Amino acid sequence: MPLDNPSAAGRPRLRMAVDIGGTFTDLAAFDEAAGELRFGKALTTHGKLVDGIQNTVDIAGASFADAHLFLHGSTIAINTLLERTGAKTVLLVTEGFRDIYEIGRVNRPDAYNLFFRKHVPLVDRSSRLEVHERLLASGAVHKPLDEDHLRSVLRSLEPGQVEAVAILLLHSYRNPAHEVRVKQIVREELPGAFVSASHELSQEYREFERVSTVAANAYVGPRVATYLGELSEHLASHDFGGAFFVVQSTGGLFPVEHAQRDCVRMLESGPAAGVIGTQAICEGLGLKDAIAFDMGGTTAKAGVIYRGKPLTTGSALLGGYDQALPIQIPMTDIFEVGTGGGSIARLGQGNALRVGPQSAGSMPGPVCYGRGGTEPTVTDANLLLGRLDPEHFLGGTMALDLAGAHRAMEEKIAGPLGMEVMQAADGILRIAVTTMSYAVKAVTTERGLDVGGFVMAVYGGAGPLHASAIAREIGIRQVMIPYAPGYFSAYGMLFSDLRYDYVRSCFRRLATVDFAEIEGLYAAMEAEGRTAIEASSVKPERIEIERAADMRYVGQEHAVTVELPREVFERGDREAIKRHFDAEHEIRYGTSAPGEPAELVSLRATVSGVMRKPPRHSVPAGGPEPDPEARVRRKQAYFGRLMDTPVYARDRLKAGNRISGPALIEEHASTTVLQPGDTLEVDAAGNLLIAIGSDA
Repeated sequence: MPLDNPSAAGRPRLRMAVDIGGTFTDLAAFDEAAGELRFGKALTTHGKLVDGIQNTVDIAGASFADAHLFLHGSTIAINTLLERTGAKTVLLVTEGFRDIYEIGRVNRPDAYNLFFRKHVPLVDRSSRLEVHERLLASGAVHKPLDEDHLRSVLRSLEPGQVEAVAILLLHSYRNPAHEVRVKQIVREELPGAFVSASHELSQEYREFERVSTVAANAYVGPRVATYLGELSEHLASHDFGGAFFVVQSTGGLFPVEHAQRDCVRMLESGPAAGVIGTQAICEGLGLKDAIAFDMGGTTAKAGVIYRGKPLTTGSALLGGYDQALPIQIPMTDIFEVGTGGGSIARLGQGNALRVGPQSAGSMPGPVCYGRGGTEPTVTDANLLLGRLDPEHFLGGTMALDLAGAHRAMEEKIAGPLGMEVMQAADGILRIAVTTMSYAVKAVTTERGLDVGGFVMAVYGGAGPLHASAIAREIGIRQVMIPYAPGYFSAYGMLFSDLRYDYVRSCFRRLATVDFAEIEGLYAAMEAEGRTAIEASSVKPERIEIERAADMRYVGQEHAVTVELPREVFERGDREAIKRHFDAEHEIRYGTSAPGEPAELVSLRATVSGVMRKPPRHSVPAGGPEPDPEARVRRKQAYFGRLMDTPVYARDRLKAGNRISGPALIEEHASTTVLQPGDTLEVDAAGNLLIAIGSDA
């Protein structure tokens, strides 16, 4: 019987998903026998992440022995990159090209900044070693690989100097033979090192992006592989006998053994899962366009569902545009800012109030957590404004220190600025909201999309607290708070599919392209994907294949990715391909050139193994007015002034209930804020649909 469909008595019945964030670790487990969802949330244990995972399982009353599928997303890879805490890495590169990693692209984003600095490579120049070999752009051998020289170079390295090795040889995307052989020799000479070759990660041209990608993979590899190995051992020791999959940055799943090798594919695993969850909810509501906005304890992220599908990109810049390192792999198009519930508020030069990007994380955490924090955070500000209840945080399992938060806000912010504590707290939230609105604009307005035409789905433990304010900031009229927003990235993993993405650089003029050649390249990629899925221990319900191509006008440097139906290739319809490209270019740049010739740059294929999905959550129907027991208390909350504000328990609301702001809707791991003028309605799936007030 396939592992993905356990129905016999005594078989493991849980599909378990865990997402590790900077502050909290979340678990969502679907009991397929009972048709029930279980959730668990615990503080992230940064010293040993496995402990935090076990804590969520215990809180949820679940057991690894009862699970047949374990899905996992983690920030460990991206945090290792951003914090520069990775392995001692050596880069092997084609002779004469030692400095391509440092030269990068000739761009200067901030032209008039005298203090501008370029990106800082993850591998020092002294650790970039040349390999005597050379391929031509066609893949033909120009200079054979000098194996003896390579061995002498590797043997000259001091013991303990190398934990990981990255390999980038020119034009290996055309012919990987030299990289394959170099990797074999490295494993012979340095048997304890983590080894990564560029062709395993990217088969596109652009040597700077490829070297940056493989260097990043090697840099994070030992830490990520060790962690995933420890987690696998922990699962085995707790009688887990099912399949272990990791979420990729595309939102798709791949086996843990692949994740231990291709670690950079899980850089944005948690945020991508949230976008997949948003897509699933939008399908149920018949929504085609939505913004997925996730605010946790450390960061806020935004992605887009456009025409029913998540927007993706073939590469991403990590670490900020001006000093960023490119990663050339398929990813969900997500923009992230350093603002979360734990973001620290400080006074900078000239007593200017700053919020983030530094975060209190889970240790010590916000001042109100009572774990040693001394600097006020966004969470402390929400508590002081009456939007969090100190006695009912996390369902009452974690009491908050209101007096401590007040004292810290007075000493650090309000006192030095000569303000009232409430005004200081409100100022912190205003700054945080403005910063978070940039993330939404980055994935909509800057992509040529009209933000006013999108519904914003907001989740994460801190997201619903700020959803209305963010929507007002950027002109969004409708907000949706999905079911279980505090666990939503983990919940979204339950809707993920097996997925493999392939790309091949292929420079061809559209007017003269040989469709038989193109079909052969697509067929090879699709066959590779089918083989990978068929080798999986989990058998999907069906396999779906999508095709796309990177295209540009002749003479352009940069290309755009265009989704293309299979029929246009079967018909050899050049005009249809051109129309798709022109339309995509129009959306992205606001202009197109139907009369100009176009060319193909790269071909892309996505092969997905569609998994059986859990049923949608639903709530019983009720009248427009909430039942009396849904209103659990009244309190004073600050909205420019203190206002009498009713508090509702979300689990007691029914489909059709309507609530006008100001109001607070509490649940175990989140609180939704309705500002004055907002109206909320509960739909049949339990989602909170908020119409933003006319004064927005």
